[in-house]
This record gives sequence, C-alpha cells and structure tokens, in this order.
Amino acid sequence: MENFADVKYILDGFLFLFAGILVMWMAAGFAMLEAGLTRSKNNATVLTKNIALFAISCIMFYFVGYNFMYGDGNAFIGAGSMLSGKTDEAMGYPVMADFFFQMVFVATAASVISGTIAERMKLWPFLIFVTVLSALIYPIQGHWTWGGSELGGLLSGFSDFAGSTVVHSVGGWAALAGVIVLGPRIGKYGKNGNVRPIPGSNLSLATLGTFILWMGWFGFNGGSQLAMGSKADINGIAMVIADTNMAACAGALAAALLTQFIYKKVDLTFVLNGALAGLVSVTAGPDLGIIISLIVGAVGGIIVVLVVPLWDKVKIDDPVGALSVHLVAGIWGTLAVGIFNPEVSIVAQLTGIVVIGAFVFISSFIVWKLLDLLIGIRVSEEVEIEGLDIHETGLEAYPEFKRS
Repeated sequence: MENFADVKYILDGFLFLFAGILVMWMAAGFAMLEAGLTRSKNNATVLTKNIALFAISCIMFYFVGYNFMYGDGNAFIGAGSMLSGKTDEAMGYPVMADFFFQMVFVATAASVISGTIAERMKLWPFLIFVTVLSALIYPIQGHWTWGGSELGGLLSGFSDFAGSTVVHSVGGWAALAGVIVLGPRIGKYGKNGNVRPIPGSNLSLATLGTFILWMGWFGFNGGSQLAMGSKADINGIAMVIADTNMAACAGALAAALLTQFIYKKVDLTFVLNGALAGLVSVTAGPDLGIIISLIVGAVGGIIVVLVVPLWDKVKIDDPVGALSVHLVAGIWGTLAVGIFNPEVSIVAQLTGIVVIGAFVFISSFIVWKLLDLLIGIRVSEEVEIEGLDIHETGLEAYPEFKRS
C-alpha cells in the first residue's frame, strides 16, 4: 500500500507539472496570436507585454495571490503565509507542483486583456493592472470557487471544471472595463458610425498562435482532472482531452460555414477565433462527452461570428476578438454545464456568472480609472499613429520594413 501511495503521489505531481508546462506554452500562443492580429508597428510592444505579464503573474501569485485564493481565511478571501503553510504530505502531491499549475492559469487570464487593449495603451499602466489582477482580483474570486470557500453560500452548486468563467470570463470582464476607459483606436470608427477594418500584420503568426493555444488547452483542461493516480483518473483525462479537441474542431468549422454563408467567403480570422471560442466554451464542462462538446464548441464558434460585429456597433474596439472569445463564449460555456448536466442547476451557473462578473468588472474599472487619473493609460495621438514600439520599447519588431 505504501508503494501505491508513492506511485499516486508521483503521477498526480507529474500531471500538475506537465499540464502546467503545456499551459505555460499558451503564453507563446497568445503572443503570436496578438502579434499576428495587430499592426507591425506595435508588435514589439505586444510581445513585451506578453512576456512581462507572465513574469509578474508568477511573482505576485507566489507572494500574495495563492494565499488569498487557497488560504483558509473566510468566505470572502483566503489568508496565510507563503503558500498558506501547505505541506507535500497533507496535499498528497508536491505543493510546488500545485502552485505552478495554478499560477499559469492566472497568466492566462491576464493574457486575455493584452490583446483587447492593444495598439493604444501604455506599457507600464498595463503591467501595474496585471500586478493588481494577479495579487487580488483573480485570487479573491477564485477563492469563492476553486479555493474551497463560497461567498455567503451564493456560489453553492456552481460548476466550472477548468475555468470558462473563473479564468476566461474573468480576463474578459477585466478587459472590457479597461477598453471602456481606454476608448477605441484612432480611425477605427468614422463620424457617421461606420466601422473601418484595421487588418493585422501576419495571419501566419496568428494561425501559429491558435495552434499553440489549442495544444496548450489539453494541459489546461486535462490537468484540471487534478489527479492521475488511478484508472478512473486517466480515463477522465482522456475524455477531457478528446472533448476539448472536438469542441475546437466544431468551433472552427461552425465559424467557417457561417462566414461563408454571411460574407460569401471564409474569413480566416473568424475561423481561428471560432476554434478558440470552442475551446473556451468547453472549458467549463469538458467531461460531459464528445457529442455535448461538439454542440457546445459549435455554438461557441457561431457566437464569435455573430458577436464581434455587435461590439463594433457600441464602439468597443477589440483588435483580436478576445471579448467575444473569452467573455461571451466563456459565459455560454458556463451556462451550457447547467443545460447539459442534470446534476448542475442553471440558476447556480447564472449566479456564479453574475457574482464573479460584477466583482471583476467593478473592481477592474476602479483600478483602470485610478491608473488613468494618476498616470494616464493611453499613449498620445502622435505615438499611436507612429506606432508604440519606438516610444515604448525603443525598437521595432521588423526594422527592415521601411515606412513612408
């Protein structure tokens, strides 16, 4: 029996580490996707934000966020010292493996914001916001769900397997608050309300980023099984990964078919975001079976095609479509668990969406507004037109390109 316990300890720890490495690889996917869907004059800044936000998320979650999320504390917030005084023996797997796996989820939520506010936000205000997000905003709402504590019982029965709401919609709500304070890019909307497309710089990079994210999602959802030490667990992981893949396929194909129907051409950017919306949608319930995952993913792909133009109608400028993919599809995926899983109440799912969404949006809006008032979050018109790279980073991603 002692050998069996050792084997389970090793396998469970390995799952956290390997899955966490896959999720960390998603940071590269976000960087490539955002660089490809934004203009080359801003690419160095986009890339700098993506690597810096990962570093900040790791450090702040270690020193502050993990304890607020997983410490005992009270119903609202956890408390404790470094990693809440947890031990390997008490956890049943290495504490640092658990920390690493949970930390990369924080970075994922922060990455969602990076694309939405791209091409007109200053570098350092963004990184200050990421500091607050990873230390306070994300861990507090995470404490109400995955942290094992509930806010006055309000979130009782709420189910989110790997984070359609807890991770992706949290990033989406924070991004929405930021972009409202920030405003749209220069030239995006005409005086008469018409929308002017601003093409990205490199669809090859965007496609590469999508495939990297798709691959990393197998760790994101598969690792959320949280154990690999039994036959039942490995069967569960296999089901989760197969379901995750099916949802992405369905989302991509649904977006391709719908853009062909609406625009008479297949729009690659919608196909890429359709796959990602399928992945976000299935993240709340990737253990519900292949057919359900196909349906959930397909609806996610349809949502992206229909919702992206709606943001433009209200002049919410999202260069990469992250609000549609992570916020709206995340809400759909969370609701889908209540629809397709008879053991989960749709009311509990709605309550979780509203409580977490309200907290994240309001707290994020306050932080963004304070940053704007104190130091300003938007670059000058001259910098935005010329490109952020030279002014924010002192270099260009493609220095050989000669601009007139």
